[in-house]
Amino acid sequence: MSDEIGDEVDLWPAAGPMGASGTVYRGIMQDLEERRMVPGQRLVETELATRFGVGRNAVREAMQRLAMRGVIDLNRNRSASIRLLDRAETMEVLDVAAALTTLAAGAAAARYAQQDHGNILDAAMDDLALIGPMSEPHLFSRARRNFYRALLVIGGNRELQRVFPAVGMHLIFSQFQSPRLRDVRLDDYRAMRDAVVAGQTESARLLGCEHVERVRAIICDLIGA
Repeated sequence: MSDEIGDEVDLWPAAGPMGASGTVYRGIMQDLEERRMVPGQRLVETELATRFGVGRNAVREAMQRLAMRGVIDLNRNRSASIRLLDRAETMEVLDVAAALTTLAAGAAAARYAQQDHGNILDAAMDDLALIGPMSEPHLFSRARRNFYRALLVIGGNRELQRVFPAVGMHLIFSQFQSPRLRDVRLDDYRAMRDAVVAGQTESARLLGCEHVERVRAIICDLIGA
């Protein structure tokens, strides 16, 4: 998939720092995606430095950057931790995600050309088609990122490409785990793909918004809200 789309849009979520601090940055994001780290988990500088084979300054730099992206909470009086969303923050993330997903789907539909973009979207959908009920959660997370990367590349809106990765949906899906979320996303992504390929801009926008609202409904049910 990465060969099809290239590195035009980075959804992890942002390019992040280079060098030693980049190793920590990417390592923490991968651990979160693969459920080796979870929201609310404490992060100890010395342990991270040992694990990633870097100095503590590199760990601090990575954590500062992750804090700027809303992935880590930093507190002077206690150790850093993976951000744990309360109900209000969860709803706020979903509000922003609904607006940006609406824009991303609509932009892709407005600009889609089979000769230029067919392979990109087909590759993303092929990745999603490989996901089964027993697949590891991180495999779905990667396929999901590839789908949105495809929409953003097709849509070509550079500002949207810049801000979309910063939305905390990766935290929501790490914190709230349910097969219902996976299934509704698969169905919705297929519907969005069909609207994009057909060039149905308004339909794609509506589907993007409705998708996030379905996710919201499931999460509200999970937390009893």
